[in-house]
Amino acid sequence: MTHDLPRACPFSRRAAEFDPFGDGYQQDPPGYLRWSREEEPVFYSPKLDYWVVTRYDSVRAIFRDNVSYSPAIALEKITPTGEEANAVLASYGYAPGRTLVNEDEPMHTARRRALMAPFAPEEVAKFEPLVRRLTNDYIDRFIADGRADLVEQILWELPLTVALHFLGIPEEDMPMLRKYSIAHTVNTWGRPRPEQQVAVAHAVGNFWNYAGEVLAKLRRDPSGPGWMPYAISQQALQPEVVTDNYLHTIMMAGIVAAHESTTNASALAIKLLLQHPDAWLELCRDPGLIPNAIQECLRHNGSIAAWRRITTRDVCIEGVAIPKGARLLIVNSSANHDAAHFTEPDRFDIHRADAAQHLTFGFGAHHCLGNHLARLEMRVMLEEFTRRIPLMRLARQRFSYLYNTSFRGPEHLWVEWDARVTFP
Repeated sequence: MTHDLPRACPFSRRAAEFDPFGDGYQQDPPGYLRWSREEEPVFYSPKLDYWVVTRYDSVRAIFRDNVSYSPAIALEKITPTGEEANAVLASYGYAPGRTLVNEDEPMHTARRRALMAPFAPEEVAKFEPLVRRLTNDYIDRFIADGRADLVEQILWELPLTVALHFLGIPEEDMPMLRKYSIAHTVNTWGRPRPEQQVAVAHAVGNFWNYAGEVLAKLRRDPSGPGWMPYAISQQALQPEVVTDNYLHTIMMAGIVAAHESTTNASALAIKLLLQHPDAWLELCRDPGLIPNAIQECLRHNGSIAAWRRITTRDVCIEGVAIPKGARLLIVNSSANHDAAHFTEPDRFDIHRADAAQHLTFGFGAHHCLGNHLARLEMRVMLEEFTRRIPLMRLARQRFSYLYNTSFRGPEHLWVEWDARVTFP
């Protein structure tokens, strides 16, 4: 079936009903979109005014072709804000530029090359002692209780602390950073109600100013460790590539990107493993299985559900003609459950040989720079949890999510164990 301009094109009943802000998508994006993978892998959503792509090969091809499918809208607000909220943002001087996430070529490659050295596996490995110490410090605080909300009591703060160390930012103001980070997610990928938009705008504006203040402090003494001091040093060498606005933008975006997806991925992984007790016990007996188990968790239930692109020319995806200027929601979490690529994709298997082929971290030139750090944190936390609290189990609860199209993780993760059977 050939489609004309999006607003004039025919679409099925299910396409018309597609709602990424509804509970079905939030609880289980791949399950919610199974019908699309099987019947209508590319469809126009009138509610979003986006084309939605759900199969593995198509999603990977879009990630690979950054010329035909520009990432320019990756951080665009999916829900336009009203005049009052926009005026609030303007009052803070909020003016973010492009980042590695939404940068077109050739500037994307130039900036990535200039800033990627601290993300190398050998550099990231230096953070393992810090992650292990922090993990055990947090576990010590609640291990005797026999019950904990892991999101509240470790999984938010630990990745944020590691992110600040990685970026070279002081640890103070952590509670405020959490508020700012949530507001940034809602502002970009959520659907805040009109009465919420002004409050969110104030939080985002304050976040922007905070990022500028920290950047100014680091500029006065950029000799310390961390990605931001490194970026400041690169500005001296390549001022046309690493500009002032770019440093300010990545200071703010980096705080969110370096910790939020890791928090969510860790919570989803532990939830998934505890929903499969046999797999959890296997990891307790053989921690060497943890790295591949993490890849399977990222494939089966990853923290990044979807990305966005805009077409720069007329294209054809799965036989569907899509015009230049069309906005795409590419649902990589659905692609990770494509039966044409993964055998029995809905089955959770920590021994799956091709688990690492998931698209949760993207693919190609825009593959997530921080993936090594995220997987290191997840590995160390799972090593310590399986060692110290092997009989941990999920408590009875209803899981809720911060409703948005792209970044997902449970807002709470209650677990229980017999406090008499733990290890130091």
